[in-house]
Amino acid sequence: MDGLVVPDRIDTVGSIDAAFGVELFESQAASRHLDLVARRLGAARQGFYSIGSSGHEGNAAVAAALRVDDPALLHYRSGAFFVQRCKQIRGTDPIRDVLLGVVAAAADPISGGRHKVFGSAAASIIPQTSTIASHLPRAVGLAFALDRAAKQGVSCPWPADAVVVCSFGDASANHSTAVGAVNAALHAAHQGVPMPLVFVCEDNGIGISVPTAPDWIERAYGPRPGLTYIAADGCDLPDALGAAQDAVHLARTWRAPVFLHLRTVRLGGHAGSDVESAYRGPADIAADLARDPLLGTARYLISAGVSDASDLLARYDRIGARVRDTADEVVHEARLDSAAAVIAPLAPSHPTAIGDDVTRPGPPVPAPPAQAAPRMTLAQAINHTLGELLARDNDVLVFGEDVGRKGGVYGVTKGLRKRFGARRVFDTLLDEQSVLGTALGTGLAGFIPIPEIQYLAYVHNAADQIRGEAATLQFFSNGRYRNPMVVRIAGLAYQKGFGGHFHNDDSLAALRDIPGVIVAVPARADDAAAMLRTCVSAARVDGRVCVFVEPIALYHTKDLHPGDEAWPASPTTDHVPIGSARVYGDGTDLTIVTFGNGVPMSLRTANHLAAQGINARVLDLRWLNPLPVADVIHHAEATGRVLVADETRRSGGVAESVFAALIDADYRGALARVTSADSFIPLGPAADTVLLGESAIAAAARRIVSSS
Repeated sequence: MDGLVVPDRIDTVGSIDAAFGVELFESQAASRHLDLVARRLGAARQGFYSIGSSGHEGNAAVAAALRVDDPALLHYRSGAFFVQRCKQIRGTDPIRDVLLGVVAAAADPISGGRHKVFGSAAASIIPQTSTIASHLPRAVGLAFALDRAAKQGVSCPWPADAVVVCSFGDASANHSTAVGAVNAALHAAHQGVPMPLVFVCEDNGIGISVPTAPDWIERAYGPRPGLTYIAADGCDLPDALGAAQDAVHLARTWRAPVFLHLRTVRLGGHAGSDVESAYRGPADIAADLARDPLLGTARYLISAGVSDASDLLARYDRIGARVRDTADEVVHEARLDSAAAVIAPLAPSHPTAIGDDVTRPGPPVPAPPAQAAPRMTLAQAINHTLGELLARDNDVLVFGEDVGRKGGVYGVTKGLRKRFGARRVFDTLLDEQSVLGTALGTGLAGFIPIPEIQYLAYVHNAADQIRGEAATLQFFSNGRYRNPMVVRIAGLAYQKGFGGHFHNDDSLAALRDIPGVIVAVPARADDAAAMLRTCVSAARVDGRVCVFVEPIALYHTKDLHPGDEAWPASPTTDHVPIGSARVYGDGTDLTIVTFGNGVPMSLRTANHLAAQGINARVLDLRWLNPLPVADVIHHAEATGRVLVADETRRSGGVAESVFAALIDADYRGALARVTSADSFIPLGPAADTVLLGESAIAAAARRIVSSS
């Protein structure tokens, strides 16, 4: 598009091009009127969102300092930024777009009526619902990805010289996501990694009702080595614009992080329901009103001879009339009216296309002599498959704590960094939020990231990066943005000689209830290879967020029964459809439903039961979200007796969902479960007292058969 390069609009110190100054005033005025109308609509029960941007209209200057192809991840008080940027895109109407979001209209061009967000695919504004700066790790990941995409020839929606901007409030600057993201950006820059990122802290001095010390943001972020800190008065348009231009210029030129601190005010309370006089004194409220950025811009334009009061008032009134007229129109727009309509973008599924991608051949290589595929352990099969995926597709990245030089704590990524280089297989900070933020940003930029979380218990340090960020992007952008990823997590219990809770966590509940997230748990080498390929293809084809839980205790297992070396298998390139189970045997007396470590335990139990005249089949769920419901029902009805052997906790465990699926399907047969206890995992032999064991499975199997 024309006009991507924004010229320096400040002619001299404190002087702005006349027409441009009026343009910015109009963006600020539009934002103010949108706030006023949003509250009016809320009072009339026609609108559903009233967190406003009043007092923060200086962020129009930040939009003016950037190009429209600089990706932006915005704070919820970014109305003026949104208006200013979208005005530059032919065919967009930022006033109408914002109001469609306020009234939750299905015609809202970004969220489709699911939430009021500032977002636009045409304007490179990635919608955020964050209130606690949880989008900052993603911004760091995106800034990291721009240079890497260009050098690796990966198609990226943004140019290699783009700058990422992310904005947040002073209260959010104290959150661990903000602190960690700034630290990650500085660490990357310190390592010589390009990090073209502008952090914009819009400091209005209060977080809902809790004051921020006037000097806190500067003291916290001003003296950071490697971080250029620029402060400006966000209520003073020339000052804000000059500082924003400096920040963007430095980030673009030096490909390094910059912290832009804009001092703003908050007018009208936190949101429409907030009565700030209940916790703020009249003098404080009056002081903020005196710094109203809209009045500040008007005073500047008048004093500079650009315009006069009557002209500016007329413009303000015309914009207000347009906003009100548009509001009167959009209230009649249709809203989402069914669950199917609401969830449509949540979990797109094109299994045929996924299958085609799974089996898609890579670049031609000299064919080795024909030989049978070697049998491998679970860990070896994952390593082998990661290598094949990296070799086939240059958009695949593998990263996490210790995955590079060391090759993973359990050797699962051993040798991959040497084969494919540190640009594609690399170590990260010991910070799960940053690991997942890197995945969020690189996925947005066109990569297929495969991050590793070292242990299942550690994912809870950063669960919101999956729950609140990754899983929601397609939903709140109506599919216009996506962040494909496959999160590998070493997890579950039964490690021998090394353990305790943090290395033997057996709870998957926090992952299984996230809408749209695929949760896979392979038990065998051949399944691990095929399921990993399927997850990667689901990420590529449908933008899906996949969690691939790898049972640590099975990584290097060779024996199903002592000395038989029956557990390794040859990795395959097959497509294992998401939500399909695997059955072992055709016993007619009992169906044991299980997954993960429960599979070899149940198979051994079934062998012992057979000697007692009980013929059981074992159904490996493989996929825990979505559950293979059709397969569960089929094999339940085949025997009329179901025992769920669930290695997770009794409360909130997988067995509960299996029970619910069978009851919903009107299954009338016998039904029982055995699980681990509602406990953390202790160290040493005591772990066996709370974990599901084979004796418990066998005893429950005999009970259900004898009683039905």
